[in-house]
Amino acid sequence: MMLPSIFGESLLDDWMDDFPRMEFPDIDRKLYGKHAAQIMRTDVHENDEGYEVDIDLPGFKKDEINLSLENGYLSVSAAKGLDNDVSDKKGKLIRQERYAGAMQRSFYVGEAITEEDIKAKFEDGVLKLSVPKKDAAKVPEKKLIAIEG
Repeated sequence: MMLPSIFGESLLDDWMDDFPRMEFPDIDRKLYGKHAAQIMRTDVHENDEGYEVDIDLPGFKKDEINLSLENGYLSVSAAKGLDNDVSDKKGKLIRQERYAGAMQRSFYVGEAITEEDIKAKFEDGVLKLSVPKKDAAKVPEKKLIAIEG
């Protein structure tokens, strides 16, 4: 049986494998495996009050995303799994390109920022964070006392 084709190739061919792969040297390949391109695409905007961070997390649900703040680092992680049942009422699975896995990214926001300062909203596959600018607590300046005599 001949499979339907577009432009002379089978719909099941990995035509994307013919394109050069972009390399991201800072990505942990163990974490992402062959889906290294599935990173958290992020935009950071600065304004007078703070920073607005938009992180693309398509296909994730709110309960699959975690935010934590530790030692001045804001960490965003997302993890999801796929249904392992390859045969269902839709028929036999013959190709799977969606992935299961985990991603994490950290941003240094400073040790003066607390969990209460950060506002987070997730809608339409985009995590929107609002992080205020805060000055670090000033370390008391060392003052010398003059000695007479």
